[in-house]
Amino acid sequence: MPAPSPETPASASASDGLRFAFGTLTALPVTVTRWDRPAARAGMLCAPAVGLVAGALAAGAGLLLLLLGAGALLAAVASVAVPAALTRGLHLDGLADTADGLGSARPAGDALRIMKQSDIGPFGVLTLVLVLLAQVAALAQAYGQGWARGALAAVLSAVAARLALTLAARRGVPPARPEGLGAAVAGVVPVPGAVGAALTVAALAAAGGAFLGAYDVLRAVLAVVAAVAVAELLLRHCVRRFGGVTGDVFGGLAETAATTALVVSVLG
Repeated sequence: MPAPSPETPASASASDGLRFAFGTLTALPVTVTRWDRPAARAGMLCAPAVGLVAGALAAGAGLLLLLLGAGALLAAVASVAVPAALTRGLHLDGLADTADGLGSARPAGDALRIMKQSDIGPFGVLTLVLVLLAQVAALAQAYGQGWARGALAAVLSAVAARLALTLAARRGVPPARPEGLGAAVAGVVPVPGAVGAALTVAALAAAGGAFLGAYDVLRAVLAVVAAVAVAELLLRHCVRRFGGVTGDVFGGLAETAATTALVVSVLG
């Protein structure tokens, strides 16, 4: 996947951005009409909106099972499965590949070659198992505390995951390769735009928590802050190790942020 050319129009419409975001970050049948830097910028700024849709569908699946008489555990499994299906498992695959690359302790070039291989190594398998267990356990606890709290946790984690992508695509973060999705979106988001997206998500998280109580406002905001902070630590480590970001790194960041948000959502 080639990087968008810098010789592009100055701006992209909201429709272009949404098409880019849903066309590249989900498996939904959305046609990307523009493949250039402005469209990539608008698309990555729209990434949290993709998370809102994914989270709503995940929460809907969990609530449907609860309505049909299933327990909190099965509802949690459904809420984890829906976002994975919406991305055809690409974020989970990216997480596994990133874990293999980091765990290899090889130089950057060798680590990147390991990440491009189609198989999954022991570090990737272990990371996938632990992350999925953590996500299901946290969501099961949230649903066990009430359907509304479980739904909020599912939505919050999906939005925080995509917010991590917006922040990772900010200017100053280089691509590790000259091709691929990482190169297509690396450095396209202005820092003020990234900050604005983070503040908007935090405000929406607080509004969602307000329906459950004063403490849930704080907990929802902390979940977003913690998700962003942990994803940022992983991002900086990957940039040091690989020389920049790749599509796999973006997937790893999304799953890391989602898991962190879920865990913080059920603390206290």
